[in-house]
Amino acid sequence: MLREINDRAAIDTLLREGPLTRSDLEYVIGLSKPATAQLLTRLEQDGIVVKDGVRGGGRGPRAQLWSVNGAVAHVAAVDLTPHAAEFAIADVTGKVLTEHSAPLPVEAGADVAGAFREATIAAAASANLELDDLKHVVIGAQGALNPATGHLESAPHLPGWSGFDLPGRLSEVLGVGVTIENDVNLVALEEMISGEAAELRDFVLVWLSEGVGGAVVVGRRLLRGATGGGGEIDWLRIPGADGAEGGRFGDLVDSPAIVALAAEHGFTGDTGWAVVGDAVRSGQEGQEFLIAFARRVAMGVANVVSVVDPETVLLCGEVSRAGGGVLTGLVAEELHRLVIPRTRVGLASVPGNAVRAGALHSALAKVREQLFGLAPAAAVPIS
Repeated sequence: MLREINDRAAIDTLLREGPLTRSDLEYVIGLSKPATAQLLTRLEQDGIVVKDGVRGGGRGPRAQLWSVNGAVAHVAAVDLTPHAAEFAIADVTGKVLTEHSAPLPVEAGADVAGAFREATIAAAASANLELDDLKHVVIGAQGALNPATGHLESAPHLPGWSGFDLPGRLSEVLGVGVTIENDVNLVALEEMISGEAAELRDFVLVWLSEGVGGAVVVGRRLLRGATGGGGEIDWLRIPGADGAEGGRFGDLVDSPAIVALAAEHGFTGDTGWAVVGDAVRSGQEGQEFLIAFARRVAMGVANVVSVVDPETVLLCGEVSRAGGGVLTGLVAEELHRLVIPRTRVGLASVPGNAVRAGALHSALAKVREQLFGLAPAAAVPIS
């Protein structure tokens, strides 16, 4: 048992720190020189670690570097949208070997499982791998997965992916474990690992893009809810003026609604992020539109803040990035008119495809737990 504990400590250190010398490893895990040498020999014989060059500098012999053998396992991370599936294939160290994009059917009745299998085979092949080389696949999807049924719900834009046990069916056709996670939940995960939420315990993430989505984190744990619908803020009901019924939050702040609102203020464009960006660049001329839009955002966010009382609300997505600090400031002003907490409003900071990056961290956590017995970080969803 003690040997297994030491092995796990060494593997965890090498995965976290990258290539290290025997002396480095000896210092970090607290073993003697002979014990560390025996550990490395044992792990090398098992194919878990490999020699990885030498550390140079100065006179005398160069120190041998050791790292985890990336070929031990591979994973796939996928951002599934109505437009395409964006793949990243990585080895167990987290090194991304390839990125691959494939259009997939979304209409009801389509063989989405078969199409996804072919896309996964193509993605693996672009990394010179076979489908059998993958140990786990994590998919970020625009919807809520019901853990009791495996059905993808709240996803009208992906009708062909609903109505059946999605992870079960995909696992069956791929022959490998598949996890489905809400896309905004994965963005929240990535923000906790490497973004603005790294030091936060309680926060709300609001995704503003083609549509709207949300994630709620309490005590650095994603709040999924009994049916997987935690954070589905697009279904919040927003009251109308003078006692009118109002409408769904998602219908007020999705891209078409933003474009329509902008047109009322003299700004035209094809997407919500385009008109918001134009308004920000126009300066004072765009203030009236931006304030009106910020008020809509704040009305939805206020409902969540009143219940959760988070440290911070983080805005993310194309619309949020286009609005930048101007939009976050206006949302904060409008929010503070509606609720008692003076909740900070900030901008998410993870660059690139944060959904896929979060999916990759989740897949790596799952596989490292299976292979090495390494406990995942508290924030990382692995089931």
